[in-house]
Amino acid sequence: MKSRITLKELAKLLNVSVSTVSKALNDSPEISPKTIERVKELAALHKYRPNPTAVNLKSSKSGTIGVIIPNIANSFFAKVLSGMEEKAQKEGLQVITYISNEYIEKERHISELLTSGYVDGVLIAIAEETQRKKEFEHIENIIDFDIPVVLYDRIGFEMPVDKVGIDDHRVFYEATKDLQNKGVNKIGIATSIHHMGVGKSRINGYKEALRKNDTFYIANSAKMESLTEKTLKMLLEDKVEAVLCSDFDSTMLTYRLAYEHGLRIPEDLKIIGFIRGGLAKYLTPSVSYVDQSPHKIGEKAMEVLINRINKKDATPKTKYIIETNVVHLESTRFD
Repeated sequence: MKSRITLKELAKLLNVSVSTVSKALNDSPEISPKTIERVKELAALHKYRPNPTAVNLKSSKSGTIGVIIPNIANSFFAKVLSGMEEKAQKEGLQVITYISNEYIEKERHISELLTSGYVDGVLIAIAEETQRKKEFEHIENIIDFDIPVVLYDRIGFEMPVDKVGIDDHRVFYEATKDLQNKGVNKIGIATSIHHMGVGKSRINGYKEALRKNDTFYIANSAKMESLTEKTLKMLLEDKVEAVLCSDFDSTMLTYRLAYEHGLRIPEDLKIIGFIRGGLAKYLTPSVSYVDQSPHKIGEKAMEVLINRINKKDATPKTKYIIETNVVHLESTRFD
């Protein structure tokens, strides 16, 4: 396999200094147009490419961004990552992706790697186990190393970092109010993520919208057997007229239980879920859903991090909220 020609070898062939070749390749006004032309012609002939490692060492940057994803099986995070990579590619940066699988020990190990000089900045959605145990020292350690950090999606934490996500509280508050304004009185919520920051925010938004009510209908459990039991009670005994589902599992469970027990959607039960739009539209009846704009979250998170790395943003650490809304399909149709 033919080795790549180096800057030093180009300089030797041209009988000029390495500095002259480097400046010519970067169109420096210090170098004459004739020399620039000679250098570029020879570089093209030998298919010269700059060594990214050498370039980044000179600038004291790796040109690499570390991204920690909690669950790659979740299509939401796959789309977030797509937005991040698209923005990074435009800026000439590389993305290294790590998966915590929602485990704190895996997240700790990844954090240690990231403080070893491999990356210029870190984007992280905090693992479920980390949130449950409320142990964030490993993330704080990254910050202590003066590595810029941006939290994305899971942003309900007091940390001196930028955060990018949606307003989970507001979207469930407004969805609940909208149903009330259309005459729906008994509204429930189903969730398998009630112990997580985003889950808590969505429940609180629902509760605030119903604050004048004495009764809340909440089916919450991370275990599907228990969540099934609680959701069935809400549907069959409490006879709720609508259910807000705070995650994919609770959305699909509520939808299936309604079908299995003869509840017509939307005549007997209206549903709003957290489910990707492509799937929501192909169910029969189609399911209204919260559009989380994952691609936009990824793009914005990467943009904010790059600005911090390049010190283009000197403002205090900020929470950036991506606008979202409920996409109403057949499951919230009113005749």
